[in-house]
Amino acid sequence: MVAGATSLNLVREELFSTIEEAELSLEQFIADRPNGSLLQQAVENLNQVRGTLNLVELTGAELLAQEMLQQANDIPAGAGAEHDAQLAALSNALYVLRRYLESVDNYRVEMPELLLPAINDLRQAGGQPPLPESFFFNVRLDPARPPLPKPAPVSEDLPRETRRLRHMYQIGLLGLLRDDNLSSSLNLMLRALKRLDHLYSAQPSGRLSWVAAAAVEAQIDGQLLPRKARKQLFARVDRELKQLTAPEHSSAKPLLKELLYLVALADSSGPYASQVREAFALSSLPFTDHLLEEQYQRLAGPGQAVMRSLSAAIREELASLKDMLDLMERGSVSGDSLSNLHTLLGKLSKTLGMVGLTSAGNALHGQLAHVLQWSDTRPPSGTELSQLADVVLYVEGMVASLVPDSRPKPPQPQDEAESFAAHQFNEARIVVLDEARSGLALAKRAITAYLESGGERMHLANVPFSLQAVRGGLWFLDQAQAASLVGSCAQYIQQHMFEAAQMPSQTQLETLADALSSLEYYLEGGAVKRTDRASVLDLAADSVRALGMPVEA
Repeated sequence: MVAGATSLNLVREELFSTIEEAELSLEQFIADRPNGSLLQQAVENLNQVRGTLNLVELTGAELLAQEMLQQANDIPAGAGAEHDAQLAALSNALYVLRRYLESVDNYRVEMPELLLPAINDLRQAGGQPPLPESFFFNVRLDPARPPLPKPAPVSEDLPRETRRLRHMYQIGLLGLLRDDNLSSSLNLMLRALKRLDHLYSAQPSGRLSWVAAAAVEAQIDGQLLPRKARKQLFARVDRELKQLTAPEHSSAKPLLKELLYLVALADSSGPYASQVREAFALSSLPFTDHLLEEQYQRLAGPGQAVMRSLSAAIREELASLKDMLDLMERGSVSGDSLSNLHTLLGKLSKTLGMVGLTSAGNALHGQLAHVLQWSDTRPPSGTELSQLADVVLYVEGMVASLVPDSRPKPPQPQDEAESFAAHQFNEARIVVLDEARSGLALAKRAITAYLESGGERMHLANVPFSLQAVRGGLWFLDQAQAASLVGSCAQYIQQHMFEAAQMPSQTQLETLADALSSLEYYLEGGAVKRTDRASVLDLAADSVRALGMPVEA
């Protein structure tokens, strides 16, 4: 890696000069598309860039150059609008490549992972599948899982248990895909994978749930960003879980490699991640997920801070423009003021085009011809000033989109008494939900203490009472089904744990924990009666039925 970065200095001047020539040829071709010689010149320059990068062994940069060369060869002379995406991706890739090589030259550090977004943009524009995040990551996939001290007993109804736990995983996955309560969604997925790993630990097919549990644990502990590729990865895990019960099922190696990459990236110290890290001899990567994101933004263009500064500068210019119009409306029109107005309009229209606000820039540019007609002897009419003011207001609204406005929206007008009542009910709802979540968390801690003490029932003394209080709160919130399920859990703990002579089986206790976890997830989502939230209650109901307790329809 260091050799490639060091060798770059030997060819730096020629390489950067060739990249600039390729950029210039491509820009000229975009403006004059029938001129195929310009495109051919860009192709020749890209081929030279690729050869030079191969010579200095900069693998990631060479791959990006190869993708650019392939895209450029696919674009014909006279390319129409259907090739705009390819041309845009090609221009962006050249820009990113130059920025990346400047960084390698300055810091002597290669990080080919930074080039994957640009590579995948090119591949997407050309209709090719994207490369995975783990493309530059190397790991052996053949190490066996360490032997378990005590293999799990085979469940009496393995297919039914698998379906129930896959349903739990799917509910968490749905929350992840929707960016809905990410922490709770990931924890629900992790809970399901741990239970599946417990069921299949002695079977070859259990390898998937073991590694996937480590990856989700790493996603949580490392606070990895919920990228689209990672959501798709966990969705692929769900499809593999469907095949768990198939004889001799084994997971695809590319899937395992991507899951292991997340474990290595997060450097998690969780029990599953640590075990997988040791089994596969995973070393820590020389970067973090958040460092990668920061560097992506730096390579690709201006970040949020730059855009905020740019937006503020444009708004200042617009304020000056509005002041000019205000003075003209009051009759203060001179040759100098009209000249300044024309200059400012031209400057702003170009700036807006450069930052991607093409329509706003064109709107201002369209006013230049009108302003040229104004003079001391032919001042603008009120109608003309009004039309220009409307354009300025339109542009002002477009400029606001450069940086998303995070300020809360003002409340809608409402009857004062009605508004106060709604506020009070919402406050009461929040308090009740907090108490309900606390009650479920208390119950789970008490059950854990009960298990660790070998069945000491004193740990459960207050649990049924606490859960009945949760049940009452849910009735207050008109959550009849959730209240009924909590009541069934309380009844099970009272009859089969607190009053029983012996502890329930490990499977029964895990099923009880599944029910409580599902209810906790439902409450963390605000106990909203949506279709996806209702499915969480269905999952809790399945767990309660598996405990042999009645479930109200």
